[in-house]
Amino acid sequence: MRPRRADAQRNYDQLVEQARRAFAEFGVDASLDEIARRAGVASGTLYRHFPTRLDLVEAVLAEQIAELVALGRGLLSAEDELDALSTWLRATLLHALTYRGLSAAVMNSALDREHGLVATWHAQLFEVGAELLARARRCGAVVADADAADLMKLTGAIAWAAQDSPDSSAQADRLLALLLNGLRARG
Repeated sequence: MRPRRADAQRNYDQLVEQARRAFAEFGVDASLDEIARRAGVASGTLYRHFPTRLDLVEAVLAEQIAELVALGRGLLSAEDELDALSTWLRATLLHALTYRGLSAAVMNSALDREHGLVATWHAQLFEVGAELLARARRCGAVVADADAADLMKLTGAIAWAAQDSPDSSAQADRLLALLLNGLRARG
């Protein structure tokens, strides 16, 4: 892919920034025409850069997913294994809650794009979550039968359940605390 012209790059960057803001304000179903208007471009320009809504969602999420993966990898060397797992799960939840409808949109799209970017993100997030969980399991901080796939599904379910709550962050935090309490090994 050849580099974009300077004006095309500015339009692209402005569309992604305005989409990020609109998704945070209205959810991932925000009006694409409104995003184009806020970016100061025609709707055709938006669709030239992002043929589908999912393409725009992916562009908005790319940097944030990379940050979550980097955070998780950094936490693999933290002293307190349970705290490391908890910190990463909390960051993952906050990310999911930033954009109402994100959990459902990404989960639904994963079925259609098994070999695409969304599938890659799922794999990266799962890998980091599984490593953090395995580390906490090895040191005896969580129950031995804790399963990474179940943990990731439960975390996604918490995001989905809390997203429409007036105080979604607080509700997600309470639900995550219950989940972590259930994971804790009893000595």
